[in-house]
Amino acid sequence: MDWPLRFGVFLAPFHPVGQNPTLALERDLELVARLDQLGFDEAWIGEHHSAGYELIASPEVFIAAAAQRTRRLRLGTGVSSLPYHHPLILADRLVLLDHLTRGRVMFGVGPGALPSDAFMMGIDPMRQRDMMEESLEAILALLEGTEPVTRQTDWFTLRDARLQLRPYTHPRFEVAVAAQISPAGPRAAGRFGLSLLSIGATTAGGFDVLGSHWVTMEERAAEFGTTVDRRRWRLVGPMHIAETEEQARRDVAFGLVQWVDYFERVAALPLAPNTLDPDKMVDELMATGFAVVGTPDMAAAQIERLVEQSGGFGTFLLMATEWADREATLHSYELFAREVMPRFQGSLPAPITSRDWAAEHRPEFIGRVGGAIMQAISDHQAEREAKRGDLAPSD
Repeated sequence: MDWPLRFGVFLAPFHPVGQNPTLALERDLELVARLDQLGFDEAWIGEHHSAGYELIASPEVFIAAAAQRTRRLRLGTGVSSLPYHHPLILADRLVLLDHLTRGRVMFGVGPGALPSDAFMMGIDPMRQRDMMEESLEAILALLEGTEPVTRQTDWFTLRDARLQLRPYTHPRFEVAVAAQISPAGPRAAGRFGLSLLSIGATTAGGFDVLGSHWVTMEERAAEFGTTVDRRRWRLVGPMHIAETEEQARRDVAFGLVQWVDYFERVAALPLAPNTLDPDKMVDELMATGFAVVGTPDMAAAQIERLVEQSGGFGTFLLMATEWADREATLHSYELFAREVMPRFQGSLPAPITSRDWAAEHRPEFIGRVGGAIMQAISDHQAEREAKRGDLAPSD
């Protein structure tokens, strides 16, 4: 690729039931603050309302709190489930966040991931993707702000609607559409010229359709006269790394089994159904290419694999999993920032070249330094001798 990669985290978040939820949310805020210190570029915060595992009900509220603990990290809704909200209210909240964060907010949208959420609100899952696109069209019209917006659907009404406050970011903050396997996300993103957020990029189905998703984006962009940019494409995947693969595997024995159980029994995404042994579970997740549990080199190889499969993208987002305990989790992010990110940011060649050049010319430099030292000693000695001569008694 002709551009450096950016890096971030996709924070659903995932917290096993049976632990203190208040402390779990505090760990999420601590993680976001640490990512800001480590030089990560962005964090995306999820929205969920059931199942007791993904605890953040309002990414906007979380982002407002996280913005006070960070300086440069961009913060996105990952994602706002559009069928759950009236478009005017949601657009208004994001504009407020754009001002409160001084332009650091991003707006990720999707149809809603948990069937249990939709069930409680009486939303037909067959309608969710259409509802998402109807809402997105209305929200973008409101953000454009040139004319009052009137829309009538079977689930929301807008009458001469307009935002009372324009976005802080000109002309508006970035908007990204979530995608897993179906073409609904790429179709909507291409139609409106938006960013794409491939949440399932490392699942077997999601990985296979990466190339076709971008083709869909380009086809829809051409059809509707919009533009799309690979640098605004984000791919998500889980990783936990340590100095050795053996240590990383020991780390994830802490929480991997519970995490997989949640996806199999609640979120309806079978990942490794054949074993309850953490080490064998790692083997299966690694064999499918879904996850990396290992070393920085293994993490870098996974990113290179995604670059090749996709044809190029802009940002890799680590899926926050809490497979390991707090200390090992934070260490994994620090190791990733120290040893993986620079390989894709273009920041390694210059220091290496400078070091090698200095090493190559060391004999010449040392020789000149040695000559300078000897000259300084000689000059000093000559000066002292001259002073002695001046102070000697005259005849």
